[in-house]
Amino acid sequence: EKGVDRTSVREIASKAGINLALMNYYFRSKENLFDAIFSQLVKSNTKTLIGILDSDMPLEDKIRSYVGVYIDMLGDNPLLVSFVMSILHRSRERITEMKAISNLYSTESFARQVVEEGKKGNIRRTDPSQLFVDMLSLIAFPFAIRLLVMDRNNYTDKEFSRFIQERKERIPEMIIQSLRP
Repeated sequence: EKGVDRTSVREIASKAGINLALMNYYFRSKENLFDAIFSQLVKSNTKTLIGILDSDMPLEDKIRSYVGVYIDMLGDNPLLVSFVMSILHRSRERITEMKAISNLYSTESFARQVVEEGKKGNIRRTDPSQLFVDMLSLIAFPFAIRLLVMDRNNYTDKEFSRFIQERKERIPEMIIQSLRP
């Protein structure tokens, strides 16, 4: 809720109802604690997302499935986007240290499939990195600006959830349409 930098270990221990000394014993630092939290949140979904990208599914099915699963993950953990952003903006070195982040960023198999589909003429030739960033942006950004979207549209939490569920169909169609030759 407050971000990595504005949250103290003491606050976390208090909110969790555990002794500060016990938390310090197990995690040693706030950085280690946040790494553990992040890894637990992301790792539980990373295997599924990578499984989709590395599957033998046709590209369109893969895009639909990936978008749906990713949106569900963020719907279950709505603060994950801001949490990830706060960690990423703290230090460039931290990005490479946090393997869970890189695991969410495309796969060689997916990139190869995009290139091959382009060569066959099934899709417009496109840079797989650009395509993947397009997908991630369309998925994550509404969560990053959730309060703005809710305020601008006078949405309740339930209405925002409905808005996000609509995006599960809208995003893949936009991406697939952009790839058509």
